Amino acid sequence: MSYLEERIKKRIIRKKEQLNKLRPLPSSAVKKLREQFKIEMTYNSNAIEGNTLTLKETFLVINEGITVKGKPLKDHLETKNHYEALEYLLDLIENKKNYTISEQLIRNLHQIVMKETDEQWAGKYRNRGVAIVGSDHKPPNALNIPDLMHKLIIWWKDKQNKLHPAELAALLHYKIVNIHPFFDGNGRTARLIMNLVLVQASYPLVTILKNDRKKYYRVLSQADKNDLTPLIRFVAQAVERSLDIYLKTLTPTSKRKEKFIPLSEAAKDCPYSAKYLNLLARQGKLEVHKENRNWLTTKKAIERYIKNRKRQKKIND
Repeated sequence: MSYLEERIKKRIIRKKEQLNKLRPLPSSAVKKLREQFKIEMTYNSNAIEGNTLTLKETFLVINEGITVKGKPLKDHLETKNHYEALEYLLDLIENKKNYTISEQLIRNLHQIVMKETDEQWAGKYRNRGVAIVGSDHKPPNALNIPDLMHKLIIWWKDKQNKLHPAELAALLHYKIVNIHPFFDGNGRTARLIMNLVLVQASYPLVTILKNDRKKYYRVLSQADKNDLTPLIRFVAQAVERSLDIYLKTLTPTSKRKEKFIPLSEAAKDCPYSAKYLNLLARQGKLEVHKENRNWLTTKKAIERYIKNRKRQKKIND
């Protein structure tokens, strides 16, 4: 059973094909983009869990080794460790080392993420129950974790060639968070594994934005109630955002680009209000991506939506 809506899947496939047509990509530009995404992902993934460093401070801690006055030591260590875990993940892929997603790999990533903030339990499954603050989800009994993680890897091996990478990454991420195998660092580790799946399939790194924290927790809560579609859509939109940024940056100026504009500006030249465009964006019906807190779209994206809507209306009539 697929939970990824067909319209979103088609959009992702189209944008991935557009990116593939630009290959070979300019190495200097790709390197710069990759570094930008590594910093962004480290900042956002930690910030979701309460880290107080800003994006700029995250950059300075990683690239300049600066200690930010007034910020906890723990926040600095989390930043360095997450970035190191991301480097470890990318090194596995780029150097084509013999690896597969396994319990050991998940534990290795967790060990790096937590090594300086919880050395005792870094890379080790929890041995007692935990409560997740602000969530109704009750993680399984600690005694069941080894068996659940073993079954998770069996599930992964069965599904890895049957699902679209965006859907597979979202579901694997959710299953890890749901099992909650560690005392702390489950979300960060799961988001790293999610990216491993995507980068392995030649997608850019994908970031769950801090600004979407409430929505992120909401779709995870819906998944706990067996409604997985909102979570899959949420992750797929994050995948689209990364593809949009790569296409925007890497498409040569000699080729026509679609200009991304705020919904308020797009509404001036289309039949819909900015409020309605926002609704379409949140439902995954309109091609958009987020920059800071703002949804951006293109005039061509709105034209494609209108054309597709007319087509569907004819079919239904």
